[in-house]
Amino acid sequence: MANTQPARSVKEIEADIAATRSRLARTVDELTYRVSPETIKANTVASIKGKVESATLDADGNPRYDRLATALGGVAAVALALGGLRRVFYRG
Repeated sequence: MANTQPARSVKEIEADIAATRSRLARTVDELTYRVSPETIKANTVASIKGKVESATLDADGNPRYDRLATALGGVAAVALALGGLRRVFYRG
């Protein structure tokens, strides 16, 4: 099998190496940005806000009172349970 590629000059090889180095540098910069704590935090906060909004607002942007009431009832139940546990364990 003979090599069917034409011989490349030194300048062409150096240009390919420079282009590859540039692509790798951009890739490393992008990966560094993606794994930075600030980016991860911002993405997580945006995701949580989106989930909360979709759970508490309807398609028109109006509050879903049934879900809000359920959430507030759950918070109240946890508060009462913690208060009761505190009273049981810290009789003074």
